[in-house]
Amino acid sequence: MRLTKLSLIAAMLIGSSAFAIENTKVSGNAKLYYGTQDSDAANSPSMFTKDSGYTNFAARADLTTDLTKGVSAGVGMQVVTTLGVEHNLVDSVWSNAHTAAGSSGASFAGGAQVESAMWVDEVWLAGSAFDTTVKIGRQSLDTPLAFTEKWGVDKNTFEAVVLINQSIKDTTLVATYIGKSNGSADDRASLREGGAGSLNNLGLAAAGYVAAKGAFSTFGTNGTYAYGIVNNSVKPLTVQAWYYDMVRLAKAYWLQADLNIDGILAGVQYMNTKADAAPSADTTGYAAMLGYKMKDVATFKVAYSSIDDDGLLGVANTATGSFATKGGQSKLYTEMWWNRGLVSAAGADSYSITAQTKVGPDIGLLAGFYAADIAPKGAGLTLFEEKKVKEITVAASKSFGPLDTSLALIFADTDALNNANDVKSTDVQVYLTYNF
Repeated sequence: MRLTKLSLIAAMLIGSSAFAIENTKVSGNAKLYYGTQDSDAANSPSMFTKDSGYTNFAARADLTTDLTKGVSAGVGMQVVTTLGVEHNLVDSVWSNAHTAAGSSGASFAGGAQVESAMWVDEVWLAGSAFDTTVKIGRQSLDTPLAFTEKWGVDKNTFEAVVLINQSIKDTTLVATYIGKSNGSADDRASLREGGAGSLNNLGLAAAGYVAAKGAFSTFGTNGTYAYGIVNNSVKPLTVQAWYYDMVRLAKAYWLQADLNIDGILAGVQYMNTKADAAPSADTTGYAAMLGYKMKDVATFKVAYSSIDDDGLLGVANTATGSFATKGGQSKLYTEMWWNRGLVSAAGADSYSITAQTKVGPDIGLLAGFYAADIAPKGAGLTLFEEKKVKEITVAASKSFGPLDTSLALIFADTDALNNANDVKSTDVQVYLTYNF
């Protein structure tokens, strides 16, 4: 997720870098994800039973084409469904895009069934000339405080205008206006937004960062302007600076520098968010990472981050989560593999230790230890619960041609409310993705 090369920056923000005439591509994937959890919480179900399971089937298709030289367009569609297994095999799902409806034959959520959801998540037009590219429409974004998440079965997107200029050598300039989002932070079906409630409100979505039905709503309060500059004039070093004007909501900036020289990895991040309603309760955070990549052997990383304990907002994805910058995935080096959105909370001191390697040429292995100690003391106290969370994740992945497979074991230990509620849990997850 880190931005390390200018060519990658353009690809992630624009989505398609090929502008050859008559170049039309159709791509997509089908996903089947399953997870089950065992916990020592009171009355918790046993692993591999209906009440402990969560699953989703999802499919998407994308079409991109070049209309004329220098002008391209794209459209993408997403569908998520349970295939009806909430009746007898699982108790919850991955995606919050589902809605629950009454059904006399269903046992989900106390007598409901899960409605499938289908939506168009990308419709865009892009033009490129004179070292400048403009992309307008419904699209994916990848900036530090407003980005598309893909760790579940679906992805959130935005309705935006993006301008990228690379006239200055080794420098990328970005200007963006984001008007709408279908992230969970802007979900008008949620109780926070005055709706009747969503699967997130019921605690039935394991990775619920997309709004109910994939519906798009105003991003934040009145949209957001974002400006960025990324430079790698010194080739082993990439530096970036971003400024956000979340109209009538907050101002924010993000500074980052990453070094990769002879296998030595290092990085620093510094960020600040300031709510318009309470400018004195601004939130400042920083993170540092050090690692080493042994060629053809393994990559090791250690990281630490700290967020103000008297701040009002966190420093996570503004498009997801339950309150602006609280609860979504973050770009912090310490971000957990599964328990996303904790290390970025106000008052969080966190660290992580990770190792990645391959067994032979085909099997990838990851092992990670993550810890977050969240102790808000200021205005953020009403938004972030005081807790300590530790996570140990071991994951293995292997591809069989177009089929990507992964198996993950996640051990979590949560001490909430000054250790009054200590819960240990184990998740087993299976990921199957067929790419076409």
